[in-house]
Amino acid sequence: MDYEDFFRTELDTLRTQGNYRIFANLQRQAGSFPRAMHKRAGSPTGAQDAPRDEVTVWCSNDYLNMGQHPTVLEAMHEALDRCGAGAGGTRNIAGTNHYHVLLEEELADLHGKESALLFNSGYMSNWTSIGTLAARLKGCVILSDAKNHASMIEGARHSRARIEVFAHNDPADLDRRLAALDPALPKLVMFESIYSMDGDIAPIAEICDVADRHNALTYLDEVHAVGLYGPRGGGIAEREGLMHRLSVIEGTLAKGYGVIGGYITGSASLIDYVRSFASGFIFTTALPPAVAAGALASIRHLKSSDTERLAQRERVALLRARLDEAGVPHYNNPSHIVPVMVGDAALCKQISDTLLEAHGIYVQPINYPTVPKGTERLRITPSPMHSEADIEHLVAALSQIWSQLALKRAA
Repeated sequence: MDYEDFFRTELDTLRTQGNYRIFANLQRQAGSFPRAMHKRAGSPTGAQDAPRDEVTVWCSNDYLNMGQHPTVLEAMHEALDRCGAGAGGTRNIAGTNHYHVLLEEELADLHGKESALLFNSGYMSNWTSIGTLAARLKGCVILSDAKNHASMIEGARHSRARIEVFAHNDPADLDRRLAALDPALPKLVMFESIYSMDGDIAPIAEICDVADRHNALTYLDEVHAVGLYGPRGGGIAEREGLMHRLSVIEGTLAKGYGVIGGYITGSASLIDYVRSFASGFIFTTALPPAVAAGALASIRHLKSSDTERLAQRERVALLRARLDEAGVPHYNNPSHIVPVMVGDAALCKQISDTLLEAHGIYVQPINYPTVPKGTERLRITPSPMHSEADIEHLVAALSQIWSQLALKRAA
């Protein structure tokens, strides 16, 4: 077999379909978000000396700009000076730092749980925790929402447990599937609070009602909600007073909190069980202390500050109103995620390129397999730091592009 030819052919297919991913070379500017420097390709002396243009970033998952908050940066500088760069090992071999302990206590308190466990990313926390729980509960059946994140799906597959996929956000379908199972079997219902691509919100109470009737564990992924919703940033479950009804609440430190890392929270025995049996936790080097310190500062700040959340909501509402006025189609949902629907992979990439090159606006195209074919989109995430002028500029650019597309289609 000609391996190189195989690789090239597969990549060429992605390019033909419009699904080949190109990473924009961006340099975030501390203190000036949403501005960033875009280093363009093509410099004869390499990327270091490539031409640079200032762009406005409209697709960051640093939803509240906490990655540049002075309190977070100060905490990270202090921890870096105090502890050095790395953790020094896995958590069980020299890698547990006092900042890890404090952060886990803070996370347990955030979600009203007895205990918490840190991971190096949200992907790892889902993959490891779901894989461990479902694999070791003999005969466990996983009930998974049809639109769950890849990390949850991979965790379920890794467990080798039986998987039943229930219709998206459909408690009735979940109930039918659970009712058909042997009542004696252990069951794990896993779903998200906010789905990252459509921005819709799960009926958490109704899903918990169904799970309770069938004695099933519940696993809620709050990665796109923590920091942003609830009186203290505990997510949708906190906002709706439902945290006590979830067996596991999983979250990330990389989005609303602006740093990096993932975690789960739950009862002391459940968390200790995952800690004791999960290879994805046991055999990986711990988060650097400075990262844990930054996340700790971010969580503490957002537990007491509503300023960032309220400013973001105002910007989201304003953007939606302006898009409606301009006739630019966007998916209506009750969250902070604003998907502008395109429906064609190549066209989505073309629009993204035009925004970047002609208007200095960076919005990454979202194509298959992240979303189903035919639902390609621009996923826009307004932040507290986007100004009204930024919004007007974005909407004017999109409106111009949509008008040009309409003329082409008419011709």
